[in-house]
Amino acid sequence: MSKEIIPHGMIESKILLIRGQKVMLDRDLAILYGVATKVLNQAVKRKIEKFPSDFMFQLSKKESSDLSRSQSVTLKRGQNIKFLPYAFTEYGAIQAANVVNSKIATQASIAVVRAFARLREMVSAHKELAAKLAELEQRLSGHDTEIKAIVDVIRQLMTGLNQPQNDKHSGPKRQIGFKPE
Repeated sequence: MSKEIIPHGMIESKILLIRGQKVMLDRDLAILYGVATKVLNQAVKRKIEKFPSDFMFQLSKKESSDLSRSQSVTLKRGQNIKFLPYAFTEYGAIQAANVVNSKIATQASIAVVRAFARLREMVSAHKELAAKLAELEQRLSGHDTEIKAIVDVIRQLMTGLNQPQNDKHSGPKRQIGFKPE
């Protein structure tokens, strides 16, 4: 069994949810692929026809600044983001590894694909669990009244047991014989 070059937890922590899609930023892919972010972006721009909008998109200024704030990345005073980052979907990350065309990129892209697949499996498992819980809740909600009715009957039976009954072994004895009117 081969040892992973990059721990899967490290890659999974770099997968973000932006615009409702799971993506990795260009700077994180560049680190994984062993190249500078500028080199990655240049290679992508040279082969831009291989990157449709469902493979890659550029973040807006607001998305970029929100992301920087949420990740506690602070710029020096007067320093602005010079280039807006690109976000790569799973397919875009694979395609980026192909255009970078380095041995490290090829190996790292396999790890990236596996990380995306693990996330899909986890989401799927959570969806299945949520569906089963909803089904169970629905089944049990109709039983509430039935259970209450059963408990009421049991209580009635219990109160009936506390009262004396007329049978041969307990309770007042019945007189035998003729009763005058």
